[in-house]
Amino acid sequence: MSEHTVGAVDTNGQGDSDYEHHGGFPKFEAADPGPDWPRFVEAMRKLQDLAVSVDPPKDVLAHAADRVEELVELLTPHVVPEGESPSGRVIALPGRGSLLMLPWTVEEFGPDGVKSRGVFRRFHLGGNGAAHGGTLPLLFDDLMGMIVHAYGRPISRTAYLHVNYRAVTPLNTELTVEGSVDRVEGRKTYITARLLQGDKLLADCEALMVQLLPGQP
Repeated sequence: MSEHTVGAVDTNGQGDSDYEHHGGFPKFEAADPGPDWPRFVEAMRKLQDLAVSVDPPKDVLAHAADRVEELVELLTPHVVPEGESPSGRVIALPGRGSLLMLPWTVEEFGPDGVKSRGVFRRFHLGGNGAAHGGTLPLLFDDLMGMIVHAYGRPISRTAYLHVNYRAVTPLNTELTVEGSVDRVEGRKTYITARLLQGDKLLADCEALMVQLLPGQP
């Protein structure tokens, strides 16, 4: 099962009131790191895009490697425990300010469902101008965690995630992903979602989310 710590972030006052009794996750709070964090994250996203796109001369590559190593050295002393970095906790930013998550922005968030809008960038290229197939389950899985939280369900993990690829998913094209809870059976939450380019269905997904037991990792 994969984890969904996003469920711990109370974005609308509907947080799990019994949170501390569901699993062994630390409690995450929304972060407000100031204006430089969005700059940093977007610059890092552009660097990711460039890292899979460029073929520079040897001298340029050597200089770039030096600069990246300098950045690693600069940031390494500031590593903090899980849940203390702003990464993943800045709700208003694409991907909540996490480089792991797709840079999509939540447009609708509530018990009736969650909807996000965004693009797959060059970093997500699989081949021939299409997003890598493995990036779609990541997008859907993150959405499922938000849907569970928006519906008011306790902290859960993904038990299964089934994706149907209906059409090629393009890069650098605005898309939407949306989903909602189908039904709840005890600790189980069944969810469906779909990825759209306008009215065109690119992929759909069904997932089972299972509520964690007290102390369950």
